[in-house]
Amino acid sequence: MNTSINLNDKVIMKKQHACGTNEWTITRVGADVKIKCNHCGREVMLDRLEFLRKLKKVITDEKK
Repeated sequence: MNTSINLNDKVIMKKQHACGTNEWTITRVGADVKIKCNHCGREVMLDRLEFLRKLKKVITDEKK
């Protein structure tokens, strides 16, 4: 999967969060990727390979 991810992109993950949504916003990009739940605000940091395995779809930020 050749995916470019940028700050403030909205992403959909394969599995739902405990709060019931699978939409997240990217808040940090590097060797690790930090994402924030759009429903409850929980932040999770994953290494890039784990993030790419769990990623389903990238929705680019509309502000660009």
